[in-house]
Amino acid sequence: MIDVTLESVSKRFARAGDTAAVDDVDIRIAAGEFFTLLGPSGCGKTTTLRMVAGFYFPTSGRIRFGEEDVTHRPPNKRDTGMVFQNYALFPHMTVAQNVAYGLKIRKVGRAESKRRVDEALGQVHLAGYGERRIDQLSGGQQQRVALARALVIRPRTLLLDEPLSNLDAKLREETRVEIRRIQKESGTTAIYVTHDQAEAMAMSDRIAVMESGRVQQIGAPQEIYHRPANAFVARFIGRSNVLTLPVAAAGPETVTVALPGGEQVTVAAPADHGLRESGTALVSVRPEHIGLTSATEAGALTGRVTELEFTGMSTNLLVDVAGEPVQVTAIDVPAGLVAGDQVGLRLPRERMWVVRP
Repeated sequence: MIDVTLESVSKRFARAGDTAAVDDVDIRIAAGEFFTLLGPSGCGKTTTLRMVAGFYFPTSGRIRFGEEDVTHRPPNKRDTGMVFQNYALFPHMTVAQNVAYGLKIRKVGRAESKRRVDEALGQVHLAGYGERRIDQLSGGQQQRVALARALVIRPRTLLLDEPLSNLDAKLREETRVEIRRIQKESGTTAIYVTHDQAEAMAMSDRIAVMESGRVQQIGAPQEIYHRPANAFVARFIGRSNVLTLPVAAAGPETVTVALPGGEQVTVAAPADHGLRESGTALVSVRPEHIGLTSATEAGALTGRVTELEFTGMSTNLLVDVAGEPVQVTAIDVPAGLVAGDQVGLRLPRERMWVVRP
């Protein structure tokens, strides 16, 4: 267990010209923390992970494990365990031989190696599978073998590069619970890469949201979801309405905005929002926080339903409010509601939040 620090880390590839794949990233990951790098394809999250692993060296900046500068240390000198997206298992070896591979490289004795392999297979609920071939395992079992192989060397840091992307939805949910359990039991510092927001929210102590090579926000899942730093984070994490509304008044940590129907509401804002009266503000409000009511209810915004999507547990609606499309997620929808109907919306000011562009 060890903390990991990235200080002003950047990475440029010659083939990409002057474009930075990772641009001036500062992150400190606490010892024993489950930390996730989250973002769309091409945002720099895997490049960042590979620099921590030692597969890439930064163009500038420093990487430290504890007080040790490992910026230009090769992968085999960093004491990390890596779980790859494609698992990278050896098909000609048994499960036990795959798990023991890192111990063999480290010249661990046969008896100690067997003991640690059995222990690692027990951790991932594969006790008794040691003599099986890799092609006799399901995808989920192969993923757990890859995890056992990374854990058996007792790394200071566990690195996971989208390890669940090849699994079906139900198995992904089951396996992410297992990964979280194993990481907490072992106490290993874990850095996880994914583009799946739900996966990141469910597993992480903290998340770094990345876009275009830069970190947009770092925080606990609840903080990122309810207090996104900017419009990109608000839209990328789950579903969100980011409404452009006129500013009627601006205080130190609040902004009063005018809703499409003319009503003025005061909502929370970052202390350094920089907004002024007569300007406009971007206000984020999650679809599930918007109340669906009658179009005739006093104080409700009136809009026309343009789309309905039944998902089982809820219904997603798109409602046109004075030309502004508003997403709504409702548990109870009036019977017979169809596209074209008029509805009322209640926007709870306590759930609204001003975001930066």
